[in-house]
Amino acid sequence: MSSTPDVRLDGVTKRFEDVVAVDDLSLDIETGSFFALLGPSGCGKTTTLRMIGGFEQPTEGRIYLGEREVSGLPAYKRDVNTVFQSYALFPHLSVFENVAFGLRRRAVRGETLSGRVREMLRIVGLEGMEKRKPRQLSGGQQQRVALARPQVLLLDEPLGALDLKLRKQMQLELKGIQHDVGVTFIHVTHDQEEAMTMADRIAVMNHGRIEQLGSPTELYETPASAYVAGFLGASNLISGTVSGTDTVRLRRGPEVRVRPEALAGRTGQVAVGIRPEKIELGAGHPNALEGTIVEQAYVGVATQYIVDTECGRLTVYRQNASPALNGAAPGQRLTLSWSPDSTFVVDSLEGSE
Repeated sequence: MSSTPDVRLDGVTKRFEDVVAVDDLSLDIETGSFFALLGPSGCGKTTTLRMIGGFEQPTEGRIYLGEREVSGLPAYKRDVNTVFQSYALFPHLSVFENVAFGLRRRAVRGETLSGRVREMLRIVGLEGMEKRKPRQLSGGQQQRVALARPQVLLLDEPLGALDLKLRKQMQLELKGIQHDVGVTFIHVTHDQEEAMTMADRIAVMNHGRIEQLGSPTELYETPASAYVAGFLGASNLISGTVSGTDTVRLRRGPEVRVRPEALAGRTGQVAVGIRPEKIELGAGHPNALEGTIVEQAYVGVATQYIVDTECGRLTVYRQNASPALNGAAPGQRLTLSWSPDSTFVVDSLEGSE
């Protein structure tokens, strides 16, 4: 990877009248990476992407593509391509010409042009379809044409128009294509599973700012806030008070152990977090709570249990590795236990009792 990021945002702010859509955002996106901007509607992720692409201009701050500052330049003068949910293909051009469009703008001609277009079509699995028009392709094939037009590739909810089965298939194909071509992908999505499946690094956005930036593993295993913990999958969050260098006393419950680095110097009120699949039905780990199963639901790969405890209602996932494993049933009293290594800590929950 190059030492110069493919995309760099330096103190970028975007205001629409009295609304701050993006708030003093600084970000480096490494060359050749698959980067995701993740968050709910209104968090600023699409506005950020549109500013990188040149469809919106920042109110303040600077945007760089490689070494070149592009703040203020229109989209057609930037070395990026944007793939929207509608794929943004030219209906009157063939598959070959759709892919060649961006290359022609950059003065690529002749055999070099033909070779690069055919190689891109080979990579995305569309060999032999050069002469077809977009209307002659399926939704998935149109998506692949759109992906075959690189430099930095901006993806704005690109899989949203596809049905669930094809979307899952395209998630893996997108990741494979990005790996093969080595082009920097910047992907906007509200779907945390989609982001975690495809991206090397994810920026979780909230109110125009980055709440946390990291790999999918870092964000899931060690979320920095209750917002990130809740946005990336299900979490059990229990209020408590720091009671030692590696202990937290749960509100209305026992003391539990955590990794010292999970506390990160916090004192006073905090919230302890445990992912549902990290909790076991039964004793065996240092951290434990007594509870009663109130609900049970079979969800295929796992069985979900809702358990009432002295610290509130917790969700537990138990993998369905064997049908004989799931003997627990509503009304049953049992112990829940989990490892200190599986416990994360975030700042105190707002509005908690």
